[in-house]
Amino acid sequence: MSPDVTGPMPALGAPRLDLQRIIDDRRTRIIVCCGSGGVGKTTAAAAIGLRAAESGRHACVLTVDPARRLAQSMGLTSLDNTPRRVDGVATPGGSTGSLHAMMLDMKRTFDEIVEAHADPDRAAQILANPFYQSLSSSFAGTQEYMAMEKLGQLRHADEWDLIVVDTPPSRSALDFLDAPQRLGRFLDGRLIRLLTAPARSGISAMRVLNAGFSMMTSTLTKILGAQVLKDAQTFVTALDTMFGGFRERAESTYRLLQAPGTAFLVVAAPEPDALREASYFVERLDEERMPLAGLVLNRVHTSAAARLSAARSLAAAETLEMQSTTNGVSVPRAANGLAIAALRMHAERMQLGRRERRLAAHFTSAHPAVPVVEVAAQPEDVHDLAGLRVIGKLLCEAPAG
Repeated sequence: MSPDVTGPMPALGAPRLDLQRIIDDRRTRIIVCCGSGGVGKTTAAAAIGLRAAESGRHACVLTVDPARRLAQSMGLTSLDNTPRRVDGVATPGGSTGSLHAMMLDMKRTFDEIVEAHADPDRAAQILANPFYQSLSSSFAGTQEYMAMEKLGQLRHADEWDLIVVDTPPSRSALDFLDAPQRLGRFLDGRLIRLLTAPARSGISAMRVLNAGFSMMTSTLTKILGAQVLKDAQTFVTALDTMFGGFRERAESTYRLLQAPGTAFLVVAAPEPDALREASYFVERLDEERMPLAGLVLNRVHTSAAARLSAARSLAAAETLEMQSTTNGVSVPRAANGLAIAALRMHAERMQLGRRERRLAAHFTSAHPAVPVVEVAAQPEDVHDLAGLRVIGKLLCEAPAG
């Protein structure tokens, strides 16, 4: 038996993340959960929101992940672009906490911006434009920018004193940090300047530019098609007065994410790919000077009988398997089957736990100052508020001993 599975599981040596302190600190207004897909990030965000609400805070969980798990775990049939109140939140001690949840609808958010920042006639013109309909539904980066918009709206509405953001899976989870710069590049791009040139230029200027512009639009017409080009010009001209507001609000939300009232949590499972992604998030957040609170190491395998090593457990199972008589009486092998299965299962769990600790130790050795909280793997998926409370307790309460 390899020596790395015989002893007790090693400690990670990282400072413990005190998530309850972060939740209780009324200066904390935004918690952003990021991480790769399939690590329990949505469940963690929902559990944090519920824990905060039951600690007396007015919390709203915003998910950008299109999966429906958040609604199901909170007992809601569905989520949309409007925060929905979650029933069944326990507020002991007479506290007045509440919990709302919503799922980002990027097109609806874009529509709301147009309706709020344009007069009714211009708004109707923009919303009906085919180029806008395509841009608002599927243009690269739209989801990330609209996530910034919605977060800014929720924060400035000041209806909730804590907003928990559940970001999309994988590295796109941090793409919203690039939204202001990406939007700026788009708005300042040559194509946009070209499409708005006729509207921005005076008559005399247009006479000078007419020949060159006609040649360029002829080329674009061949590439895009006459109707597409016309739709794009109409859209850009109608939206031109709103561009500055887009950029200004995105940059304002970006600064909000850097402020002391924001806490980023990186969620990972003790698996190679997930921890590599976690390292990327930690390094990226450091580059962007974003306030990292710590790492949630989710689905960690432990055992209540950790003093029984994998080697001793396997040895006991082998002894039972070889035993054929007791006091001279033949014993059927099946009689010890349950004990043998339990011993082997325990050994496998101990071996898995040590592999997980070894992987986690690589992360903590690379990022020794990052606080960590571990959440033990649960026997079944979380599907209701009771399950979320269990996860919230594991996240926020230090283990006994």
